[in-house]
Amino acid sequence: MSNNPKNSDTDASVHAALCFIRESAPCSAPRVGIVLGSGLGPLADSITDSVRLDYADIPGFPVSHVSGHAGKLVLGKLGGLPVVAMQGRSHLYEGNSATKATFPVRAMLGMGVELLIVSNASGGINPRFHSGDIVLIDSHIDLMFRTAISPDEASGGSAIFGVPHRSRGIYAPDWMRLAESCAMELGFSLPRGTYLATLGPNYETRAEYRAFARLGADMVGMSTVPETMLAAQLGIPVLAFSIVTNVATPDVPKKTEHAEVLDWTRLAQQRLVPLIEKMLAKMNAS
Repeated sequence: MSNNPKNSDTDASVHAALCFIRESAPCSAPRVGIVLGSGLGPLADSITDSVRLDYADIPGFPVSHVSGHAGKLVLGKLGGLPVVAMQGRSHLYEGNSATKATFPVRAMLGMGVELLIVSNASGGINPRFHSGDIVLIDSHIDLMFRTAISPDEASGGSAIFGVPHRSRGIYAPDWMRLAESCAMELGFSLPRGTYLATLGPNYETRAEYRAFARLGADMVGMSTVPETMLAAQLGIPVLAFSIVTNVATPDVPKKTEHAEVLDWTRLAQQRLVPLIEKMLAKMNAS
């Protein structure tokens, strides 16, 4: 237990959430945690023997008010492996601190998961991508400038002021290689890219798209980084997928609607669901 009063309060809140979850799903011992972003919530429908809990009923869980986020914690099996999935997330732009927004992930990690899989919907910056593409996030650019962890929580002395050494990586290379292999077996390629995270809740201007491209970003969105940083800082491997919902054309102005984002993520589910199932089946067999 931390000597920091704020950390102690967080620990107590996580304990209360875990007690509620374990009482509601006493047989659950998830090995993998999954965060499902905008429009990707239906992936949770593939989870068998499931127990579904409303965020509003779980102590400490923030409730998302964004369309496409059902706000349920789903426990069961996927690919034969015990999992816990967040059907939607709460964002920083909804008025949450990074600690509050990532509270559900902290609770999942407290359940003993061995891997965190995170997904999101993003705007495409790299013109080689197309709407509906699934991209493996292998790096990120953090323009949120928020941290969900304090220095004394960082594991093994691998952090400075709560920020992990970038040279050690955030996204697990062995899991990325497995994802690429499984995608090939399913008949499609899985490109890698750099995700840029902003606070939102706005879509980017043409000038911002040009600037982000010069920074080396391939996709842009308003989530994911606080969650992946938290897991990495606590020593949990991270695998992250981004669904490209629209590709920027800075010289050809075009209006982007949230409904369009949801449409493209629903299309991408047809590939992402069997991909994750195949990965987890292999993990279960190993």
